Amino acid sequence: METFSSLADGFVIAMTFQNLILALLGCFLGTIMGALPGLGPSNGVAILIPLAFSLGLGATPSLILLTSVYYGAMYGGRISSILLNIPGDAPALMTCLDGYPMARNGRGGEALALSGFASFIGSFLATWGLVLLAPQLVKIALAFGPAEYFALFALAFATLGGVSSTNQAKSAFAAMVGLGLAMVGVDTQTGVPRFTFGLVHFYDGIDFLVAIVGLFAISEVFIFIENRHGDADAEGKKVELGRLTPTMKTFWGSFPSIIRTSIVGFIAGVLPGAGASLGSFISYSMEKRLLDKNGTFGKGDPRGVAAPEAGNNAAAGGALVPMLALGVPGSGTTAVLLAVLLALNITPGPLLFANNPDVVWGLIAALFIGNFILLLLNIPFVGIFIRVLLVPPRILMPIVAMVSFVGIYGIAGSSFDLLIMVAFGVVGWLFRKLDVPLVPVILGVLLGNNMESNLRRAITISDGDWTVLFASPLAITLWSISIIGFVLPIFVSRFMPKKPKPVSAEAEEEVSN
Repeated sequence: METFSSLADGFVIAMTFQNLILALLGCFLGTIMGALPGLGPSNGVAILIPLAFSLGLGATPSLILLTSVYYGAMYGGRISSILLNIPGDAPALMTCLDGYPMARNGRGGEALALSGFASFIGSFLATWGLVLLAPQLVKIALAFGPAEYFALFALAFATLGGVSSTNQAKSAFAAMVGLGLAMVGVDTQTGVPRFTFGLVHFYDGIDFLVAIVGLFAISEVFIFIENRHGDADAEGKKVELGRLTPTMKTFWGSFPSIIRTSIVGFIAGVLPGAGASLGSFISYSMEKRLLDKNGTFGKGDPRGVAAPEAGNNAAAGGALVPMLALGVPGSGTTAVLLAVLLALNITPGPLLFANNPDVVWGLIAALFIGNFILLLLNIPFVGIFIRVLLVPPRILMPIVAMVSFVGIYGIAGSSFDLLIMVAFGVVGWLFRKLDVPLVPVILGVLLGNNMESNLRRAITISDGDWTVLFASPLAITLWSISIIGFVLPIFVSRFMPKKPKPVSAEAEEEVSN
């Protein structure tokens, strides 16, 4: 009963006029960013961090805005997947397999509406899972000591390379870069400057918000500049949707798949490092194995649209569980949200529910509200979001750059931070070219100091005995999961589908007709 009482208090906080407007704005902007190929939820949240801070919003309103963007982007990723066979982000990859054939068969509107309902149900069930599971994890987390926390951070680094990574060595390299960046600044125990190169600007360390916006948003601008001569402009395209609602037979025929894959996706999201990509992949694969008796999957089967959409949206909610309860992000986007919490001087983890109940329960209540807002936005206003696909990137990317520069300068008031942001943008561009994941870099910058302090504390308590890191059953369990989580993607990635190439002009013409 205490949980439901806290949730009721959260609804009182979330349903203020300001927070409702922010939830609506976040859902709208998130859907747009999710629909635009290449941006996705991580970039969407990173781009809007400067806006949230420059507006002077408090902790709860800022998180409501950014988590609404997160959920909205998960919804929006299906639009370009279904209509153009171009996934808006990695989790939307599986939606292409049956969504695009449905669009080619004149059922694009039906596919979009069905995927919207599936996304709503998956997110709604996952948010209830967050309500029921996160407080229980908090009780378990109170048993953690310094050695266990160090093992937990190691688990986050080992697993957040992502199942789509084909080279775990690159993930390890990215994590080392992030940890190295976390070492910049004055040592909190000795007071000795480290890796500052005599620059006083580095004495306070590297601002992780600057790193995040540079790695995600600015690198996206550089990618556009590199490919600006391609077929980036989409002016003149027309998309015929057909009917905008699925038939009752189609909806109820897909409903069991939605429920099953929502559960599977939530579990995948709770596991650190699995995230929405794995939730979407497992959901589609499971439903195909269970239901594809006549070989209809991959040819426009509505269940092949509903399953991955419910799975990836449920995983998005599940990824918030370890972030809020343990302080360890469950996905790339929640790593960005973790940075927002730290920037607001809020420490996620076991004490979050006790020290900041207004923030965490207001956020959870806002997720429920955001789900209904997204359902109302995505069904009747789907035509508006489709028009976003027609916005030329040459107009969009300067806006992204402007928001990034103005926002970061508004937060820090330092031109030096702008130079650092551009430098991170160049690094992010190079890493993308070399297929080096960006999330471990961010994770290193975020968690590096906490990881170091817990390591030092554990060694000090044990009087220099390093075996303390493996002394407890909990620590051994975490180290075992870390090893499995690091090795498993090497094998899983072999079965992950390749990202489809952008559709040809002929195929686009077929969609428009």
